Amino acid sequence: MPVGRQVCEWRTGKYTVVELSRSFGISKPTAYKIINRFEKSGYDGLLELSRTPKRHTLETDENVVNSIIKLKDKHRLWGAKKITKLLLKVFHCDIIPSATTVHNILNKHGLVIPQKRLRRVKPIHPIFDPKQCNEVWSADYKGKFLMGNKIYSHSLTIADSKNRFVFAAKGH
Repeated sequence: MPVGRQVCEWRTGKYTVVELSRSFGISKPTAYKIINRFEKSGYDGLLELSRTPKRHTLETDENVVNSIIKLKDKHRLWGAKKITKLLLKVFHCDIIPSATTVHNILNKHGLVIPQKRLRRVKPIHPIFDPKQCNEVWSADYKGKFLMGNKIYSHSLTIADSKNRFVFAAKGH
């Protein structure tokens, strides 16, 4: 609904605020708020305002952020956990952020160097490579598991190595 139209109708003096609020389908406090914004700022006051907060309540103190950055600049190899522990010597424990927040602050300022991930699992090469079905079968114990009667069962499977078809699975 056009807010500017409501203000124009109100400025003519023909309608009361109650009549305008009924005809435009808004409450009286909203109509008074619109009129007050118009009287203070003119038509610019009727534009949609930003609803984002100007400051977050859980935002880290600027002195703490500067100290985090200084510590990281001084000691390039230190991580967020160590920096968090060192902040306890300088600041009160109530204003020190968590290690995750310290890491996020360092990352935001480009001070986090991503680690190279090492491949820990070596690729497994098959001992045999069958060319057709039923050329090689394999038998394997799949480990133990506790059955409903509180006895452990060791399952043995026998499978074709080419198409992985399981011929038998027995509990021992």
